[in-house]
Amino acid sequence: MKVAIVGGSGYSAVELIRLLHNHPLVEIEALISHSKNGSEFQTIYPHLTNLVELVLEELDVPNLSKKVEVVFFATPAGISKELVPQFKENGVKCIDLSGDFRLKSPEDYETWYKQSAPEQQYLNEAIYGLSEIYEEKIENASLIANPGCYPTATLLALLPVIKHGLVDTNSIIVDAKSGVSGAGRGLSLGAHYAEINENMKAYKLGSHQHIPEIEQVLGQENGEDITITFSSHLVPMSRGILCTAYMKLTSDQTTEEIIQLYKNFYESHPFVRIRPEGILPSTKEVYGSNYCDLGFYVDQRTGRLTIVSVIDNLVKGAAGQAIQNLNLMYGWDIQTGLTNVPIYP
Repeated sequence: MKVAIVGGSGYSAVELIRLLHNHPLVEIEALISHSKNGSEFQTIYPHLTNLVELVLEELDVPNLSKKVEVVFFATPAGISKELVPQFKENGVKCIDLSGDFRLKSPEDYETWYKQSAPEQQYLNEAIYGLSEIYEEKIENASLIANPGCYPTATLLALLPVIKHGLVDTNSIIVDAKSGVSGAGRGLSLGAHYAEINENMKAYKLGSHQHIPEIEQVLGQENGEDITITFSSHLVPMSRGILCTAYMKLTSDQTTEEIIQLYKNFYESHPFVRIRPEGILPSTKEVYGSNYCDLGFYVDQRTGRLTIVSVIDNLVKGAAGQAIQNLNLMYGWDIQTGLTNVPIYP
């Protein structure tokens, strides 16, 4: 099956290319980039020399729609909302890695993303692509809103205990830390080597655009609104997200009981791995892979549950989950093209 990638020169795009290169059922037909139009891809990413011999193209929706079945959008927010309707009208399925179709409320989108919202029709149609939670809906979807990196790590950590009513939903605090690749490949002061090296800083406190995305899903699964405290931090590493979530338990639970609940919840989902008691995950242990690893600690003294969730922000937090959703949409084995062993050390 032939696919195209729009926004073909960024980190999410090159990660899509790396993973799809080993996908036995998919061929990349075209890479689209307005800023790099006409460039050979291997000159932008020399590590792909002799592996990806494609030239970045200008977008021609009618022509491209005749060649491909699926388009991945690895674009900044605000771009795919203009392009997805055009591809949909031509019968092409779309998987959007930006935030344009994640929020169901246009008002929320405009508040948090500071720009005009997509058409309500497409917000309604888009299926939120959290693969382990919305598997059945994804199977029948033609427009996927691929989750953000922070929401993926956070929601996979929180949803089981929330769905089982085991925590005080007013007590949830998420301390999240991301590698600098989450900021994209564009130049900015915040990603400058001298600014990030040997440094760690909080940013967008209370204003990160992933907050309403997390709260929207938690509210849907809980049956009533949930408001969380979410703090994002930038750390001096290239890849990885670590979210540490704290919450008050509503009943006496042991760490082992919580672990067993999560093992049961994710039993049929091979990309979520549950650590045994006393062992907590780290970002290096999922580096380059589509895994989300979860670790747990119940503090009997305070009655609080701590959950540690780690992902590779470019794989499970972006390209890997997009391919996982593609596999679901076409009825393929969920692990097709995604069986990479984490890179260590």
